[in-house]
Amino acid sequence: MTKPDLRALFRSNDREVKAVDFFADRRDEWDTVVTSLVRHTQRVRGAGFSVEDLEAPRRNVLVFYGVGGIGKSTLSRALTEHLRDREGGGSGWSPLDPQVGRVVPVRVDMSRDSGGDFESLMLSLRLAAADLGQPMPTFDIAFQRYWDRNHPGEPLDEYLRRRTWFSRFSGTQSLSEQMQSALADVAQAVALPGTTGALVGQGLRSVVRALRERRHQIRSLAECQRLADLLEADPDLEALSYYAHLLAWDLDRVPAKHRATPVVLLDTFEDVGDRVHRDLERLIQRVVWLMPNALFIITGRNRLQWDDARLEGQLDWAGAQFWPQLTGGAAEEPRQHTVGYLSAEDCETYLCKRLTMAGQPLMDDRTRHITTANSHGLPLYLDLAVMRFLDLYRDYGRAPEPNEFNFDFPALVARTFRDLSPNVRQVLRAVSLLDSFSVELAVAAAGLDHDAPALELVERPFVDADPGAPWPYRVHALVREAVQEADSTSEDRWSAADWRRAAQRTFDALGREASGDRIHLVAALRQGLKLARDYGLELGWLTDAAFRYVDDFVWEPIEIPALPSAEPGSEVIGSAAEALAAALRAIAQRQRRHRGWTAEQLRMVLESDLLPEPLRELPRYFLAECDRDLGNLDDSLDGMRRVVDGGGRLAPTAARGLAHLARRVGRFPQVRDVAETLGVEGRKDRVLGDLCWTQGSMALACSSYAVSRDEALQLGHTGEAALSQACLAFASAYQDRPRAAEQIARARDLLGGVSIRWAEVQTRIAELVRNAGVEPDLPERAEEVAALAGEAGLSSSVAYIRFAVCLHAVVLDSPDLLSGARTRLNECVRGEEFAYLAELSYLIADEEPPAELPRAQWLDGQDQVRARWTAIAEDRRREAAVSRGE
Repeated sequence: MTKPDLRALFRSNDREVKAVDFFADRRDEWDTVVTSLVRHTQRVRGAGFSVEDLEAPRRNVLVFYGVGGIGKSTLSRALTEHLRDREGGGSGWSPLDPQVGRVVPVRVDMSRDSGGDFESLMLSLRLAAADLGQPMPTFDIAFQRYWDRNHPGEPLDEYLRRRTWFSRFSGTQSLSEQMQSALADVAQAVALPGTTGALVGQGLRSVVRALRERRHQIRSLAECQRLADLLEADPDLEALSYYAHLLAWDLDRVPAKHRATPVVLLDTFEDVGDRVHRDLERLIQRVVWLMPNALFIITGRNRLQWDDARLEGQLDWAGAQFWPQLTGGAAEEPRQHTVGYLSAEDCETYLCKRLTMAGQPLMDDRTRHITTANSHGLPLYLDLAVMRFLDLYRDYGRAPEPNEFNFDFPALVARTFRDLSPNVRQVLRAVSLLDSFSVELAVAAAGLDHDAPALELVERPFVDADPGAPWPYRVHALVREAVQEADSTSEDRWSAADWRRAAQRTFDALGREASGDRIHLVAALRQGLKLARDYGLELGWLTDAAFRYVDDFVWEPIEIPALPSAEPGSEVIGSAAEALAAALRAIAQRQRRHRGWTAEQLRMVLESDLLPEPLRELPRYFLAECDRDLGNLDDSLDGMRRVVDGGGRLAPTAARGLAHLARRVGRFPQVRDVAETLGVEGRKDRVLGDLCWTQGSMALACSSYAVSRDEALQLGHTGEAALSQACLAFASAYQDRPRAAEQIARARDLLGGVSIRWAEVQTRIAELVRNAGVEPDLPERAEEVAALAGEAGLSSSVAYIRFAVCLHAVVLDSPDLLSGARTRLNECVRGEEFAYLAELSYLIADEEPPAELPRAQWLDGQDQVRARWTAIAEDRRREAAVSRGE
């Protein structure tokens, strides 16, 4: 839908440039109107429907609400036009369903600037009904009395001609005649002389008496049970609002061949009232309730709150029992809808058709794409961009390049702030610092001592809600950017010091939230790191939060967006907050990337020397872990010892790391001694499980791993529980294949909610061990798992895979296969590191290891270890024979 854009027409001397007001497609909204009309008319025509039923819940309100500039008023006007042109014309919109029948649309702009009032609304409804060409006697009689009392000596037809508000209605000429005719009919029916004064004094009493006696001369009017009461009431605005019942009655009595469905479009509904003063809203709601046979389409910035029972007293009907389809979970039309932001395709169409020269878009492809991306689908932004583009076109004498195009529009902030109170504006500025927020967080960030401004803000359509998020509310991205970057148009704008104080309040509030569950911990870390970096804040609570984050081996990504001034791909660390963010990002990413990348990132953090001393052990420990996985044994030992010697929060974890390193080189007595010092915090039972399986004591290993898993579950440490379960699956796979299948399945379940690359690979290795000697193509599958482990830099996992293939060869009693498997296993051996696995590959086959192979320090001697591992191989050999039917 297009028409000349007069603003653009008078903005440039270039007559070649064609500018039109183009209405971007709102097909979904139109389809919603069509569906609502079908359902509404079906209900109205149903056997149980009655306009005199004042208790049945109402289902006659369709609401479109959204942020300022989203195109609600344009949508309201377009809906009105298309309801008049029910076939849809050339719009591409679908026609109305034939079963709806005739509709009579009437659009009323409720904005303060339009000059409308409640009386004008009621007159608009009556003028729309005049198009039916049928009398509305009950309403006209009551309204004439109201008019004579409130506009003495002023003829209605003259009043309508004088006010441009009513110029769009075609029934202005006939309305006065219809009313006078109705009054004359009543006067004649009750034997009153003429019509003048028929509804005052004795004339009114005669009419009311006739209605109550239900005289046959006036029987058609007397059937309206409440007409007499309304005629006796004082004819003020309150009574006028109840006259809507009479209009509904009259419309319901129109003969079938002339009948039509009234569609009342109330636009700019945010100007009807505010959260305290709802006098006008109460009158309008009364009209909606009393006209259940009309469909009301309300457009405005705010969600309609009529379903909130707390508004009882301010509104006549408040609560979900009265308005079931205005509740948040309503699925049936008509109901409440947020007016969606335009899709990228719609934005492109808008920009192509809005400005043209010689029939071609004036904006080139790149400028349109950038404008579309920056708009986030907000039509107001697109309109402002077009005006800015035209100004630059005039100044340059040519279309501006994208890099010459200014995308900051202060008018956007002014439009957003226009209807917000100072306290609500303060909350909006504060929460613009956050990706997401709760009401409590918003109040704390804004420095207020009451919730009302935050509660009002979250009802605004530019605030999206996600009930499943740690904090459920999120300000639309474009509004956030505009508030932060272009807040220069408001009289109460913030200074740089104001923004920093708000950032500190927000940061402190996040710290209090971080003490909760892990979901809130991670969410607070992400937002707190960004605030600390952007505003140069002390790390404070982030130190404790960082250590709590690494405690549980879950590794949700910790990412903060780069500064706008940062070079693409830049790895420069300029503050303690950036150093901590880089460390946590690298630690988490080691579950998704090669350990070598993580090690490089952590070295960079340490070299920046920006972390305070208590935090330096964080990158130092995880660098030592990476060095261990990469096979850098000496570097790993040095790093672990430095963390242990520091005595910080990760000292017990580093002590466990030293035990792992001792195990890798076969110093098992040292592992046992260290394990006894670890306790629950140092994961003692998991370390003992790691020790026991190497000795061939699988039952003890499984028992230790199970204890470690259960302790972790009791403490709520899901990551540690998943890690211990993966180890349990691995150990059980050597001895008890049926039980191993259960343990592997449980490991997968626990790993479903966390991201621990080593444990995921360990579970895959457990499958290999369980199928050793049974699955013919196990060596090929082992290569796939080894490749996965190699991509992550997990040297211990590769070694375990090679050992699983050795077990497979021993069970099959295949010397050639065993020789090849040992060769691959020996590739993992670096001096003493993993030499114990090579030694086991001989003990399990009851062979003597080569003299040049370093010997492990077995806990109870090599002979005992040999006996346990050969028994494992023999048991698996018998199982394999049974499975083959031998």
